Amino acid sequence: MSNSTVTLGRRAFLARLGLLGAVGAGGLLTRDVLAPPAAAAAPGDPLSGLVGLLRPVLAELARDTLNGLSVFTLPGPDPYSAAQGTPSDTPGALEARTTDFLIDALDNFVPFPDELARPVATALATGLADSGVSLPGLDLLPTEVATLDKALSALLRNDAALPLSLPIAALLNLLATQVNPAAVNGPFLSPFARLTYAEKARAFALLEGADSDLVALLDVHLPEPLKASVSGLLKFVGGALIEFATFGSYTEYAVYDPETGQLTGQPVGWQLTGYQPDGPVEGWDEFIGYYQGRTEVHD
Repeated sequence: MSNSTVTLGRRAFLARLGLLGAVGAGGLLTRDVLAPPAAAAAPGDPLSGLVGLLRPVLAELARDTLNGLSVFTLPGPDPYSAAQGTPSDTPGALEARTTDFLIDALDNFVPFPDELARPVATALATGLADSGVSLPGLDLLPTEVATLDKALSALLRNDAALPLSLPIAALLNLLATQVNPAAVNGPFLSPFARLTYAEKARAFALLEGADSDLVALLDVHLPEPLKASVSGLLKFVGGALIEFATFGSYTEYAVYDPETGQLTGQPVGWQLTGYQPDGPVEGWDEFIGYYQGRTEVHD
């Protein structure tokens, strides 16, 4: 395989993750990729400055991707819902802060074995480059792409605590470009957020397919005895993501004040279901005292 073919594969892969668009939108590509600030780089590690700059870009890309996931479960009056073709006049996932709920849960609470997380992240960074999917608009210089590729690999392999929202977003974007290769370009930062509702459903069908090319490629990069285990993991992830997003949309997460233990407003889920229309209550009259006046119980 020629060097030009490898470079094109890297470029296509990074575009499929949404990274090239996110980096370009943030001005990182022209400002810092070709010549990262010397002050930001650690001695002996020329990539450290770029890795530091890449973190917020990837975080924003993950948020944009999960915005697209959130409205897939509960559309609302937002641009993401409109883009997927299901705008609604009623409040939806973004009003319920479902994306914040997902990021909080994925990065801080969801258990994900390190021995699985790192090989999957490594495979996403390096193992799927030569996918053969034709993509439009890939006009970046090979040197820029190679630098980004190395920085992404360094970030995924060396982070002490890998944010799970990042590989999840990468998976969704990769699947998005399998469903619709043209999704590498368009509004928003992420390919997944650019899909229609039906296309998002097809992306999840691919994610949960036992014989998908994605599963096979990821399995190759897992160490023994974990080979051939990713298919089950991805099936679980596909269902869990939709369940998590739906659950987050109907919880009190957006209006719960952990300092006081009180709600600061009416949750979106309550508005949509008509639950507690007059707000929280301290209890029900029927449950005051003991049943039928009893004051004690004997065996």
